[in-house]
Amino acid sequence: MEKPAQLFKALADPTRLRLLALLQTGELCVCQLMAVLDLPQSTVSRHLAYLRNAGWVKGRREGVWMYYRMAPAGSTLQESLRSALDAELKKLPEVAADREALKNVSPAGRAAECG
Repeated sequence: MEKPAQLFKALADPTRLRLLALLQTGELCVCQLMAVLDLPQSTVSRHLAYLRNAGWVKGRREGVWMYYRMAPAGSTLQESLRSALDAELKKLPEVAADREALKNVSPAGRAAECG
């Protein structure tokens, strides 16, 4: 019962939901997420670590950049929750605004906020 509780706890924060909604569009650099959410690196990284520990996201390092993407579902529960998130998050105005803002953020290594 611990793993399902961990999955749900990870969804209980608005910032983590916004991060998941952005990562549903594909792999993103931490600096891109910082720019869209207008949050400091420490805050974004802390929330991403929580999502990673809960099994929602996977990270990879490329040079000085850290990239995150949605992790494969580890259970049928997570698969069902992911489908619900995919369907419901895109209906939220905040998510639409975040995804629109993402279009104006340069990829890692080319944006001022990335170094």
